[in-house]
Amino acid sequence: MIVDCAHYRDGRRQHEGPMPLEEAAARCAQGGFVWLGLFEPAPEELATVREGFGLHELAVEDAQAHHLRPKAERYEDGTELIILRTARYDDDREEVDSGEISVFLAEHFVITVRQGIASELAGARNRLERSPELLRTGSTSTLWAILDQVVDSYAPVVTELERDIEEIEATVFSGTVAPTERIYFLRREATDFYRVVHPLLAVLARRLQPGRSAPELLPYFRDVHDHLLLVNEEVAAQRDLLATVLEANIAVISVEQNRINLRQTATMERLTIVATVFLPLSFVVGFFGQNFGWLVDHIGSLSAFVALNVGGLLLPCLLLYIWLRRRRARPAPPVPGANSAVRHTPRAPMG
Repeated sequence: MIVDCAHYRDGRRQHEGPMPLEEAAARCAQGGFVWLGLFEPAPEELATVREGFGLHELAVEDAQAHHLRPKAERYEDGTELIILRTARYDDDREEVDSGEISVFLAEHFVITVRQGIASELAGARNRLERSPELLRTGSTSTLWAILDQVVDSYAPVVTELERDIEEIEATVFSGTVAPTERIYFLRREATDFYRVVHPLLAVLARRLQPGRSAPELLPYFRDVHDHLLLVNEEVAAQRDLLATVLEANIAVISVEQNRINLRQTATMERLTIVATVFLPLSFVVGFFGQNFGWLVDHIGSLSAFVALNVGGLLLPCLLLYIWLRRRRARPAPPVPGANSAVRHTPRAPMG
């Protein structure tokens, strides 16, 4: 779909309203340059554009493919293809949306092919039209306007990612376990965003080489390059910080798991002691609860009851108590070699 098409000459837009592709291609021979903007065009529409402007078939294939990294390619006819990745932070989903812009740059035309919703270029066109001194430098001025808007759109993404990281960081370093999935997702987003930003440095560095851009545009390209360097450093720092936060969260999870294990161990120890105490008692009670004749004939007085029944209950408890005290007071066996002195063999004097 054609979003906008305009012919620029002497720093001014030469017409208003829609322009057919045939007319746009014909205006390339009238001086100045044509800027054709397309949004998610169909293959048939791109084929028509290729025929009208004489684009290289490999360049058109690249414009239709999805790229993970920005790149710049120059073809035999002098046409350049610059692939840019765009980014936008979605507040509702707390995710980063990405898009792609393919720029066909030649002396007499500029064709931009946008993919994805995060690739708006109306602001770049309007800003450039308000700067006739830049438009007079030629079609390369459009590349500066596009790069400037794309790089400026990275700053809000960095800010929002920083806010999300600070929230996770505050949770982890307060001793509370944070969702590991959220940390991993943020790290993946920061890594993907780094792949969007970092390769663009090489693309901008080529524009700063002698003869690649008009002298009037060099300060503007350097300004965009400086902004991109800052974004690149911040994104790299965010990736490293998220790796540290992920490790810290794993450590917090380990500490919390150890606490749970200690509580479970203490509970099991108490239950074991109770079971150990009641085991001999249950045996004694069960033994004396049998209806043997000897038991019935000989336990007929209070003294016999106390001696055989109550005493039979207290004696196992006393023996168990003495055994537990002696076991707790017994020192731990020494670890072989733990306290042995390290013997140093004197070295023979050299020479």
